[in-house]
Amino acid sequence: METIILFAPLVGAIIAGFGWRVIGEKSAQYLTTGLLFLAALLSWVVFLGQDGETHHITVLRWIESGALSVDWGIRMDRLTAIMLIVVNTVSALVHLYSFGYMAHDENFKDSEPYRARFFAYLSFFTFAMLMLVTADNLAQMFFGWEGVGLASYLLIGFYFKKPSAGAASMKAFIVNRVGDFGFSLGIFGLFFLTDSIRLDDVFAAGPMLAQTRLHFLWTDWNAANLIGFLLFVGAMGKSAQLFLHTWLPDAMEGPTPVSALIHAATMVTAGVFLVCRMSPIFEYAPQAQMFIIYIGATTAFFAATVGLVQNDIKRVIAYSTCSQLGYMFVAAGVGAYGPAMFHLLTHAFFKAMLFLSAGSVIHAMHHEQDMRNYGALRKKIPFTFWMMIIGTLAITGVGIPLTHFGFAGFLSKDAIIESAYASGVGYAFWMLVIAALFTSFYSWRLIFMTFYGKARGDHHAHDHAHESPLVMLVPLGVLALGAVFGGMIWYNSFFGDHETFTEFFGLPMQHEEVMAEGEAAPAHGDAATTTHGEPMVAAEAGHGDMAMAPQGAIFVGPENTVLDDAHHAPTWVKVSPFIAMLIGFITAWIFYIKSPSLPKRLADSQPVAYRFLLNKWYFDEIYDALIVRPLLALGRFFWKRGDEDTIDGAINGVAMGIVPFFTRLAGRAQSGFIFTYAFSMVLGIVILITWMSIGGGAH
Repeated sequence: METIILFAPLVGAIIAGFGWRVIGEKSAQYLTTGLLFLAALLSWVVFLGQDGETHHITVLRWIESGALSVDWGIRMDRLTAIMLIVVNTVSALVHLYSFGYMAHDENFKDSEPYRARFFAYLSFFTFAMLMLVTADNLAQMFFGWEGVGLASYLLIGFYFKKPSAGAASMKAFIVNRVGDFGFSLGIFGLFFLTDSIRLDDVFAAGPMLAQTRLHFLWTDWNAANLIGFLLFVGAMGKSAQLFLHTWLPDAMEGPTPVSALIHAATMVTAGVFLVCRMSPIFEYAPQAQMFIIYIGATTAFFAATVGLVQNDIKRVIAYSTCSQLGYMFVAAGVGAYGPAMFHLLTHAFFKAMLFLSAGSVIHAMHHEQDMRNYGALRKKIPFTFWMMIIGTLAITGVGIPLTHFGFAGFLSKDAIIESAYASGVGYAFWMLVIAALFTSFYSWRLIFMTFYGKARGDHHAHDHAHESPLVMLVPLGVLALGAVFGGMIWYNSFFGDHETFTEFFGLPMQHEEVMAEGEAAPAHGDAATTTHGEPMVAAEAGHGDMAMAPQGAIFVGPENTVLDDAHHAPTWVKVSPFIAMLIGFITAWIFYIKSPSLPKRLADSQPVAYRFLLNKWYFDEIYDALIVRPLLALGRFFWKRGDEDTIDGAINGVAMGIVPFFTRLAGRAQSGFIFTYAFSMVLGIVILITWMSIGGGAH
């Protein structure tokens, strides 16, 4: 069953991509979509039947080179099962949605076979993501990691006739290569230290890494912290965290179904999955954990501030994704891996629904994406309106405080905020609460600008706006079920009582069972610590003689009590996200319903702050000035001075000076007179005899 789940999208991608001329475009669409629904159905069967144990399924032998032995295998545990339902469910619904959205794409002529290519790319993207999440070793994970990068390049630049789409796809590809370089260094480091890249071997080496010093660049590092940092650099690129986030908004140049697939459930969540998967390493890397916490919290705040002033409906949701990923990384950084995966799951439902609903709005408005040209659409497209309302209620965190009753985002986001408070990192807690307020504001701003007020912009588009076809609305309804009920159904499994949580993730009932009793593992140079700075208990493990791999889909160190402490957070902490949500909602209502002229007056009164946010904190401009332009100038220098003046100059000098001289000399020797040639022959013989006589060659 697991093999079918993994390879069904690949089969669809190959047949649709290379065989559409034989089976036809329509058949290619039906084939890829049908195989994805099969994979999604089987994924739910695996998820619901998962017993918490870790199973290894070998597909084939792959790499044998010295100490490196890598099989292509499937690692099936709770973490994998969660990602399977997220990836395949959203991908299947996106395939179905694309039937309607891509039916009459204005960027292509009807005669062009773009649909088969589009569906083949979608299926290949899904296969690469499945390769990543089912990997049993780091080589296979990196293979899927790079496959996702390639597929995203193809999908973001799908409208290849648009220069902006081509630039966006190149930007995504290049920025991700920066992060991928860090990820690859982390893999190299693990192989150097453990002689293996099998996940079980790497996990068992966690205590040993905590005791190891590694010289890298100009100084000595604690191996666990260095490896954790390098792995997280890869996660930063893929999950668009601060400093490597600039590709994400530009990726909106791709078709809207691509935005839903990449930014909701698949590519951008790969980094969160990586940190949770590598928890046996990060639990021994307190400095790396702290770096993750601060980057995640700052990203959540930064993206939320930028989302306040964006006018493109897809870019607002894109910055929302960036912000929500920051929440997930804070949870993973403090060691609350359950809430991190919980928010990953719920976020996939409501964010995919928001993107697809935005696509329905764009479809109704004849591909207009500027919210300033919307307004009064709730009666024109009522089903899409209610789906966006549900998605907004989920992402802003609407529910009944101090209960387990609410929309999906209410429960998963609150679990992360409570975990951040329990970790003792006050910066992270307050950044997340402020980001929750901003999230509420820009989410309701989107609703009010799109569906309320007066019709703005092209009145012809407004007059002819209509609901999307059923094939586009059904996926919205399915995702709405997850956005409403997903949090309440799985709250206990991800964040509930200790017994349910440990059983769900296959953890031992007592933390101490994982490690040898009474032994302390040094880290940080001396003592391995948790986020709280307390020493961890660890098994003795050495190079080539590693302890047993930690049990369960994730590893929670014996001194990591964040989840238990989060349940005992003060009442004001538990209600703070709800209060932030209310403040954001009321402020948005005042700005865009009660007093619609207020936003412009505020922007005019604070032009510096407005331009700062509108230009996304000027990250693109700074990178352009510090990196892009100097590199272009260096390239021009090597081109003009190196290639043209030096290389071409030398070659041209030889070609234009020396060669013609000898050519003319040889030409003069070809006189055409017999006596000249006879004289040359005699002269040559005289020279030869003289040389042999003087050199002793004749006796």
